[in-house]
Amino acid sequence: MIDRLKELIGEAEAFKAQSKEEVEAFRIKFLGKKGLLNQYFAEFKNVPNELKKEFGQTINKLKTSAQEKVEALKQELENNEQDKGHHDDLSRPGEPIEIGSRHPISIVKNQIIDIFSRIGFNVSEGPEIEDDWHNFTALNLPEYHPARDMQDTFFIQTNPDILLRTHTSSVQVRYMENNKPPIRTISPGRVYRNEAISARSHCFFHQVEGLYIDKNVSFADLKQTLQYFTTEMFGKSKIRLRPSYFPFTEPSAEVDVYWGLESEIDYRITKGTGWLEIMGCGMVDPNVLENCGINSETYSGFAFGMGIDRIAMLLHQIGDIRVLSENDVRFLEQFKSAL
Repeated sequence: MIDRLKELIGEAEAFKAQSKEEVEAFRIKFLGKKGLLNQYFAEFKNVPNELKKEFGQTINKLKTSAQEKVEALKQELENNEQDKGHHDDLSRPGEPIEIGSRHPISIVKNQIIDIFSRIGFNVSEGPEIEDDWHNFTALNLPEYHPARDMQDTFFIQTNPDILLRTHTSSVQVRYMENNKPPIRTISPGRVYRNEAISARSHCFFHQVEGLYIDKNVSFADLKQTLQYFTTEMFGKSKIRLRPSYFPFTEPSAEVDVYWGLESEIDYRITKGTGWLEIMGCGMVDPNVLENCGINSETYSGFAFGMGIDRIAMLLHQIGDIRVLSENDVRFLEQFKSAL
């Protein structure tokens, strides 16, 4: 009888189940009121005295093994059901994933890049820490030139020839030095100027500057390009060019777009004129072409530049330029629909 109990212990320890029903059948077989354990307990009185101790220890071991097996199998099946519920139930609702948003500067920059890419302009980039040659001298701004005062510059104290670029025209210089005409490129990027921070100005901001160099490029080509851009970007086709001065272009002009006077906001941003200044432009000065190794007698070109921050403020009715660099999540979440 003791040998049979030992066989049952082995059977209990080796038992495996795939369902709760199988576990319950096992429990009833061993631990139920009419189960094997109760039957053997009832036989205890018939066991010879010299075997009672061993018999009692064996039957208690069988009871413990059966109880532990039932508990272990129940826990295992419950865990499997939880895992299945997490991974296999396709009817469960998905976990909510917080959707991010692009920065308004990135939104406007990407729009500008897309518009000019349609007419063959590629994108060129350069370092934000620049040298004097690429930022000033090559652009017709030699040392002590009075026009340098137009841009308050951050210089690196340990080396006065190194500075934070004041415009992305330095990228155009590098591009002309390393590429032969025809050249058609735009240069977006961050620039730095030593200016007081206010609602309308900042010590760093973003620009996009464009450059087109080829044979027989004229001012008419420049105007047509800008006409296309303003129509695509603002939905405004009426522009005007006012004479201006930039050291690296001659002739030079400021570009105004007719915004209209349809609302109170239109009156405010255009100061009641309906016209809004959006960029500067001009024909590339021959000295700049020569400084970059391009024959000014064979090639001509035009350049233009605009502030991304100002356009973003205009399109999205942002009243303070400082919010563009403060990373306030409440502000940035408003642009989720503009991805």
